[in-house]
Amino acid sequence: MKIEINNGRLVDAAHQLDQVQSLFLDDGKIVSIDRAPDGWKAEKVVDASAKIVCPGVIDLCARLREPGLEHKATLESEMLAAVAGGITSLVCPPDTDPVLDEPGLVEMLKRRAAALNQARVYPLGALTTGLRGVQLTEMVELTEAGCVGFTNGDEPIIDTVVLYRAMQYAATYGYPVWLRPEDAHLARGGIAHDGEVASRLGLAGIPVSAETVAISTIVTLMRDTGARVHLARLSSRLGVELVRAAKAEGLPLTCDVGIHHLLLTDRDIGYFDSQYRFTPPLRSPADRDALSRGVIDGTIDAICSDHTPIDDDAKHVPFGEAEPGATGLELLLPLTLKWAEQAGVSVAAALQKITANPAALLGLEAGKIAIGAPADLCIFDPAAFWALTPQTLRSQGKNSPWMRRELQVRVTHTLIDGVLVFKA
Repeated sequence: MKIEINNGRLVDAAHQLDQVQSLFLDDGKIVSIDRAPDGWKAEKVVDASAKIVCPGVIDLCARLREPGLEHKATLESEMLAAVAGGITSLVCPPDTDPVLDEPGLVEMLKRRAAALNQARVYPLGALTTGLRGVQLTEMVELTEAGCVGFTNGDEPIIDTVVLYRAMQYAATYGYPVWLRPEDAHLARGGIAHDGEVASRLGLAGIPVSAETVAISTIVTLMRDTGARVHLARLSSRLGVELVRAAKAEGLPLTCDVGIHHLLLTDRDIGYFDSQYRFTPPLRSPADRDALSRGVIDGTIDAICSDHTPIDDDAKHVPFGEAEPGATGLELLLPLTLKWAEQAGVSVAAALQKITANPAALLGLEAGKIAIGAPADLCIFDPAAFWALTPQTLRSQGKNSPWMRRELQVRVTHTLIDGVLVFKA
């Protein structure tokens, strides 16, 4: 279909594009910018006046909860939430039930997601069978089924020999390994950041060293194995410093941060508010500020939603018993721009962290506004205010620290392959 997007502010930092122009789409691709192709006759026109048109958002961590956890969310609800948030591609971890450690499960997820004709889904396969940290999975077969990398999710690999063999094997075939850096022993029993707030509230702490010891181990094994590693959801100042040093050394290391960790700290826990329980935990203001600087200077490559839909029974309980996480698919864009405003970062530079950078990390052609690129686009009103309520969220997960607050920035249209998949 020939679609014309009129008079939008096109923003794509990767191509130094930030100006009001029109965009012309045909056969799922961007065919022209600013000027209509010869003989152009649009079959559909989208008025983007006073709106921003950017590449579709790419989320590096979104749990879809299927298979097996449909009481928390369904593929239908979360895919709709994704496109309502301007997300055109997402990476889902394998921590489902059963775990994504069999090619058949990956193929079924890909097939079901494709049938919904919404966001593109890129599964991560389990690094070890059942995420038990003992036996390596069949990475070759899982890759053939559609996995873009391998991870043990939030489950630790306690046996360093297993981690070493996994990284060695992945390096042999060129597969990226995604690891959330946390030492299982140091984090054991922890609930919140090991600091003043946890002490005052009597909560068991997770020290920053749980992250730094893990990063140090991973970096050491990278030198030995040559594995390409992506660190998921960095949380501390010292963690950022270790990643910065590893990158300066030339190691093939990338990383992301969850959007909530750029805006919130352990001070926000208040009096045991379970909506603020995350994994890794919200850390100190100094850590939050260091994460922000890490995003700005490029040490941290991308910002993700860490989308975790949770049912009320698992969240509306005492802080220590609550399941960690928050819904994020519909909040990644507005919260990223909220962070950008607070940090003095341009809209273009902020969008790069949730579009071009994750696309490059995944090796996708998406994440850019360029002639010939896939017409995966997000159109949003930067001046629109809206109230976050259970009713305004498409996600089945209604858990968020931002619930019943007013947010700015609202997605109005999402296009994938030149098809309008969401319109507010």
